[in-house]
Amino acid sequence: MKIQIINGPNINLLGKREPSVYGSETFESCLQRLEAQYPSVDFSYFQSNVEGEMIDKIHETGFDFDGIVLNAGAYTHTSIALQDAIRAVTAPVVEVHISNVHKREEFRHKSMISCACVGVICGFGLDSYRLAVEALLNMKKQ
Repeated sequence: MKIQIINGPNINLLGKREPSVYGSETFESCLQRLEAQYPSVDFSYFQSNVEGEMIDKIHETGFDFDGIVLNAGAYTHTSIALQDAIRAVTAPVVEVHISNVHKREEFRHKSMISCACVGVICGFGLDSYRLAVEALLNMKKQ
């Protein structure tokens, strides 16, 4: 099974950025844990602070991969272009958030991409990624 993980703006600062909200762990250590826990899964990882690059990665992998785990960061709340990219591909996409966006500022309560995703996981810290992987693995079994 091939899973593409795409992280958006500022996720490259995990471990440094607002540890009270996002924790002190880097994404690299989270990815290493996922690879160790799921040795049969071929993970690819991509992070960009640029919306168009994220769309390009969805297009590039969305027909050949078995699933995409997407943390679009702040683009979650603004990007119809990401929504369109998700709708355009055949791979199921799981929207992920590290924090519980519904306990934060009002503008974070609305996602422009949720309606195009198979599901949304938020509020479980970096474990949200593992939960998304589990969801994709369970979908593959069905």
